[in-house]
Amino acid sequence: MDVPATKCDAAVVGRNNRAVTLHGMVHALRDLGGVTFLTLRTREGLVQCVCPRRPEGVREECAVSVSGVLRPEPRAPGGAELAETRFTVLSRPAAPPPVPLSKKSSVSLDTELSLRPVTLRAPRARAVFRIQAAVCRAFREFLQGEGFTEIHTPKLGRAGAEGGSSQFRVDYFGRKAVLAQSPQLYKQVMVGVFERVYEIGPVFRAEKHATQRHLNEYTSLDLEMGFLHSFTDLMALEQGFLRRLVALLRQEYAGELALLGAELPDAEHIPAVRFDEAKRLAAEAYGYAIREPYDLEPEEEQHIGRYAKEVWGSDFVFVTHYPGRKRPFYTMDDPEDPRYTLSFDLLFRGMEITTGGQRIHNYDQQVEKLKALGMEPEDFSGYLLFHKHGAPPHGGLGIGLERLTMQLCGLDNIRRASLFPRDRTRLEP
Repeated sequence: MDVPATKCDAAVVGRNNRAVTLHGMVHALRDLGGVTFLTLRTREGLVQCVCPRRPEGVREECAVSVSGVLRPEPRAPGGAELAETRFTVLSRPAAPPPVPLSKKSSVSLDTELSLRPVTLRAPRARAVFRIQAAVCRAFREFLQGEGFTEIHTPKLGRAGAEGGSSQFRVDYFGRKAVLAQSPQLYKQVMVGVFERVYEIGPVFRAEKHATQRHLNEYTSLDLEMGFLHSFTDLMALEQGFLRRLVALLRQEYAGELALLGAELPDAEHIPAVRFDEAKRLAAEAYGYAIREPYDLEPEEEQHIGRYAKEVWGSDFVFVTHYPGRKRPFYTMDDPEDPRYTLSFDLLFRGMEITTGGQRIHNYDQQVEKLKALGMEPEDFSGYLLFHKHGAPPHGGLGIGLERLTMQLCGLDNIRRASLFPRDRTRLEP
């Protein structure tokens, strides 16, 4: 009896010496004397097929259906191989792949991205986005278990959430509009509806960066929760998510991690240090002068991350109490020292992946803060309805999906963690 299957994992390997039918793309062909080894790329991974002769009309990137007997083979991908095979060709490519997919490619990143519809088929690229999918899965599963409700907020609006940050401006039926820099204002409003909410969605920043860590469109993992006792509740919540993520990756994604040579971090113990103290400790440890007193430069993030690893043995570090002049209008000031805020960043291996903190929930305080920053409360009238008609103490955070993926996978450029990256120069494919 044929057993339909599309992967060669434990469930299929358990049917060793049984007839199975697989479908996928021909990833590689190797002729060895009187035997041809064909590697089939399925949705779950690679499967080795053994053919007594080269299948007629079959070449790389053919879509095929393969029937045969699955048998144990420790040297084969997945620990099994398909023998006594019979092939049905479902489609043939019009041209061979422009770059090799079954071996490491030496093409430039720019070329790789231009050929993305094809280069994403390579096992290493697939592994990156399998891990990225696991990040989203862990985020959803963890927050659902903590009583959060998933929401979907508009990506077109009249005013931006981040005030001074650059915005993409669009024509909205003759009216001026901007692409959302964040779901911030809407997720705060939804705290008044569900108390705990989250969203996974795109955000847009019209900032003219040309770095290895910035994109102009990226995916944000956002959450907002009401009835905080302290902004540190958010830090504890994020640590819980990271623990869930690491456990999931260790249990179900070991193959992808091994292919990428990626090492999982330890999320059990994450140190926290005040912003000014973190800057001082790193500057003293590595002998440099502090240039920017109100923010962390990328080099400083790297130094603080290095310090956290060397001194506290952690790949992560929470940096708390950022100066108010570098935080948005909705951030709550520290009542003990209003120069600073009840906010934090999470650095992972020397790169900021999260920004979060407690929000202003009092109507008069929020209006006063807007005016103090030279902003018009009337521009935020819908948002201020949330405060005016009763808002609980609340706060939230946003995690950059591509940055987290980049650091988990040990990638050298954030564009490798974006399916079809959008930066200053790239609008296609």
